[in-house]
Amino acid sequence: MNIDVDKILETGAKVVDSAKKTAVELAQKGKKQVDLLDAQAKKSKAERQLGALVYSLAKNGEENELLVKKYIDAIAAIEADIEELRKEVPAEEQPCEAPAETEAPTAPEACAETAKKTCPQCGAEVEEDALFCNGCGAQL
Repeated sequence: MNIDVDKILETGAKVVDSAKKTAVELAQKGKKQVDLLDAQAKKSKAERQLGALVYSLAKNGEENELLVKKYIDAIAAIEADIEELRKEVPAEEQPCEAPAETEAPTAPEACAETAKKTCPQCGAEVEEDALFCNGCGAQL
């Protein structure tokens, strides 16, 4: 029986290289998914802040279109970032919109189960329990 140690070492090195490559690819995919979730959470927070600002201004009978526009522009920039990140993550691996801070991330296959409705003013998709449209601000 003749054992070729060099061949065994060569095969082992190939297996290690393949495992390393796979691990790096998985880590990169995971990072992109985390980046997408972070951007979605950032958007959600900015939308809540905008809503609180608009409510506060309305409650006090004030207007500040410049500040409201600044928030809207910031949200638009975040949405652009999200779209870029979505191009990098395959559709089947994309997470749902970011959950509230107290909820666990939603698995992609559960995304379709989230109840949605559309705004009668602009047609934007909104959560079933939303009071105002996150697209145009109309009361639902």
